[in-house]
Amino acid sequence: VQLQASGGGLVQAGGSLRLSCAASGRIFSSYATGWFRQAPGKEREFVAAINWSGINTDYTDSVKGRFTIARDNAKHMVILQMNSLKPEDTAVYYCAAGPQYSAEVTTYAYWGQGTLVTVSS
Repeated sequence: VQLQASGGGLVQAGGSLRLSCAASGRIFSSYATGWFRQAPGKEREFVAAINWSGINTDYTDSVKGRFTIARDNAKHMVILQMNSLKPEDTAVYYCAAGPQYSAEVTTYAYWGQGTLVTVSS
């Protein structure tokens, strides 16, 4: 499975961005997908996850009500819609895929290259 994240950029606080994770490989449709982020000097942290069918989703508390994760298995795509962005959301965002639906970095076997999100105050 190869993952390609895109959609990052510079946005003012309160604005929105839509991140996309495009995957190759049919097995992607049977995998959970997660979004993680890493700010400078900090560890990579969980943002959101969605199970293989799209029925189950999970979010870290700081993004609940602002971010939405969704997937389209026919297009091998997972989306992270980010609204009401805050300066503390600034980070490199990574998508990841793996057989287990989880918020743990170590459970995801496949990772994209990351896309930078910068939120100015």
